[in-house]
Amino acid sequence: MKEPHPLTRRTMLSGAAALLATAGRVHSQVPGTRVATLDWALLETLLAIGADVVAATELRQFRQVAVEPEVPEDVADLGLRGTPNFEVLRFARPDLIFNSNFYAWADPLMSRIAPVENHAIYRPGESPHALAEQATLAIGERLQLPAARRMVDELAARLDRYRSLFAKGDGRPVLPINLGDARHYRVFGSDSMFGEVLQRTGLKNAWTGATSYSATAPVGIETLASMPDAWIVLIPPHPEDAFRALTGSAFWKALPAVRENRVLTIGSVNPYGALPAASRFADFLAEGFSHAGNG
Repeated sequence: MKEPHPLTRRTMLSGAAALLATAGRVHSQVPGTRVATLDWALLETLLAIGADVVAATELRQFRQVAVEPEVPEDVADLGLRGTPNFEVLRFARPDLIFNSNFYAWADPLMSRIAPVENHAIYRPGESPHALAEQATLAIGERLQLPAARRMVDELAARLDRYRSLFAKGDGRPVLPINLGDARHYRVFGSDSMFGEVLQRTGLKNAWTGATSYSATAPVGIETLASMPDAWIVLIPPHPEDAFRALTGSAFWKALPAVRENRVLTIGSVNPYGALPAASRFADFLAEGFSHAGNG
């Protein structure tokens, strides 16, 4: 595929870059309340709005999966999200701990260390994007960080711009998936954050089956043949051996999407993310379609 005109790519991505730069300036100039969290969606939100994060979970994996926002080196790693190290949390001396419904069991234990505020972004039957907006604004107001409102407004405007851009494409549905192994994948439905980005940018999700506010359980790779008109969007991280085995297989090479260059392999995005993940996924779609000449 040929490279897009540099101004086109710069136009698409400049909003995200400016937002991250603004968040960094807030963090460096206004060292406010020291905060901690167990939840990755809340972690990326806190980092993006410039909060003074002192402790969070599974930071090495977060850096690999979520990638952005960047985690400062001095943030204490609390270990696994399901079994956090409360002694490390205590030594980090947070003034306030943000938690989600996923880890609400830890609220009583953490409340002995610092006050706990709970914000849900993923709940069955509710929009994760709308909940992420609510959580971002509530956290921003609590910490007195105006970057929260700017992030919400900027992302809404950018998704609208992408809707206009994608309307010029081929109108095909999009199938966002993550490989489990060479014979199975997870697919992100309309009630996932990725599915909501598709909807808000005017794209149709090729997956019409049931999901549970994120991705389905592993689906057999053979079902890809039942969606011949779709763009396939591969969302890392994938097991390397599975990726090589699948993309080298005769089945994969025979798929219409593969033969017709309708496969986008994007960068890694947190599948249970908040607005920063939505922003990153939307930017990857815009960049991928511009490379492919579909928008």
